[in-house]
Amino acid sequence: MKHQKYSRRQFLTSTSIALAGAAIASKPVWGMPSYIPNLGKPNSLFKGVQIGVITYSFRSLPSSAEQLLQYCLDCNISAIELMGTPAEQFAGAPAAPPRVKDAVERKAVMAEYHRKLAEWRSQVPMTKFEQLKQMYNKAGVSIYGYKPNALGVNNTDAEIDYALRAAKALGANQVNVEYPKKPGQTKRLGSIAARHKIHVGYHGHLQQTFDMWDGALEQSPYNAINFDMGHYVAAGFDPIAFLHAKQEHIVSMHTKDRKTKENGGANLPWGEGDTPIDEVLQLMSKRSYKFPATIELEYAIPAGSDAVKEVAKCVEYARKALNA
Repeated sequence: MKHQKYSRRQFLTSTSIALAGAAIASKPVWGMPSYIPNLGKPNSLFKGVQIGVITYSFRSLPSSAEQLLQYCLDCNISAIELMGTPAEQFAGAPAAPPRVKDAVERKAVMAEYHRKLAEWRSQVPMTKFEQLKQMYNKAGVSIYGYKPNALGVNNTDAEIDYALRAAKALGANQVNVEYPKKPGQTKRLGSIAARHKIHVGYHGHLQQTFDMWDGALEQSPYNAINFDMGHYVAAGFDPIAFLHAKQEHIVSMHTKDRKTKENGGANLPWGEGDTPIDEVLQLMSKRSYKFPATIELEYAIPAGSDAVKEVAKCVEYARKALNA
């Protein structure tokens, strides 16, 4: 018999109809709850492990805040790390200018844009960010991380302050940023973060080592690790040993499957690389680690597929790995 494929929307519609019929039946149906609060909402919390996604994973698709929310629902994702641009667009930030060909003119245009953006960030009320949180939460999606382009060495203190206030308004407990090259920047960020009691998660790529974050962690209790175990494997290290030693400082973990350094380091669909995704997720469940495992889609999307379908595959992979 040919397998019939249902979309999430079709499934939810048919389920809702079935439950409605049960509710109005003349006699109560044994075992049928009178109210199911999470009916129709996504749930990617498996065996105590929160599977999330960084919205960067949907970069190949139109990515307004509303569109990103729909992608999460289609993937059965119930928690996310939100990139800054869609949130700022939702909140009314100045639009980025069209690309200018002339290099000198382009530099001047972008400098003016960044000046206007910095001014907007320093003054914007948190109302729209709170509305964004409510919209996502109502649909069953929480925002645990916020990653705006506002935490760099060239950003003002007012912009950094904005990023932390926005994260709090979104319901996040962390802002995330690429690990800075200058140690003075981690001290600066950690000091401002302490005033807001929001963690700064520093994200690494192939420069990750076992002790890369130690200096930043010593500077502030609000400096933390946004670990990327796929890149860590490609750099030649064991992520399980890292988790055992550093888990209390990790606020979120980017999850992808890469080959080891010796095997070329390629990004591959989950289950085809050398990253011990199954073992790590099972360890997180067994040890009750509280940080989320964030899907970061970086492998090439196969022909005939798209980012939503591939993220959904990763969610299902995680569910099976945890036997949930």
